[in-house]
Amino acid sequence: MSRARDEAARTLPQLLERHRDRLSACRRCTGLHEAVLPVLSVASAPRVMLVGQAPGKTELSDQKPFAGRAGRTLFQWLARAGVDEATFRERVYIAAVTRCYPGPSPSGRGDRVPSAHEREQCGVWLAEELRIIRPEVLIPVGRLAIERFLPAAPLDALVGRAHVVQHEGGSSLAVPLPHPSGASSWIHAPGHMALLERALDLLGRELGRLGIGASGSIERRGGPPREEIGADASGGGHGDATPATPASRARPSARRTRSVA
Repeated sequence: MSRARDEAARTLPQLLERHRDRLSACRRCTGLHEAVLPVLSVASAPRVMLVGQAPGKTELSDQKPFAGRAGRTLFQWLARAGVDEATFRERVYIAAVTRCYPGPSPSGRGDRVPSAHEREQCGVWLAEELRIIRPEVLIPVGRLAIERFLPAAPLDALVGRAHVVQHEGGSSLAVPLPHPSGASSWIHAPGHMALLERALDLLGRELGRLGIGASGSIERRGGPPREEIGADASGGGHGDATPATPASRARPSARRTRSVA
């Protein structure tokens, strides 16, 4: 570990603690019930971030990200990648596009999708977390989170591949996952379960490389062939993407993505 990396590791818990204090006091979105509070991650020294869409009703009461049915499915997936729930919560910072429960969907199925205004209001918190943590690996879960970092494209063109992405904190290797909610039917379409398994293989190896979970069995199964696919992120500017290494993490002036597996 370099001296700069060592110093960053020592200060990261303090920076995140101050960030959580500010985030917990946020009341920017008017119109939400007074009982609706931001849901926070407990990871103190993460090198990996997971970004979801928004907390659900169960998270509102438990004040813990991915505490409901979708969370149970997500952690079942992650167990297949070699990481148990307790380890994941301790070692991976769990963020979201928005941090407060948006309420039920008007259709009566699932939760309401956060509005563009809510995403904008809450986006400053995610941007700050990216700058503080500068994650080596990024796990966007669900379409809203995936489109925050990757070009607009069908999920089957994105899930099952690793993508080098640039963001406010530098560059990361992004391994997108579909949303684990029962309201999503994507996973049940032909061929999509195989894409999920491929994504979990990739994720297991990357987390194992960082000492999170056990990647040995996943490595022995073999991974998908590596391929290069370039694409500019929608809404982003132009800039060169570089692999997620500590030396390459200067703050970018724009975002760019590159698929690497």
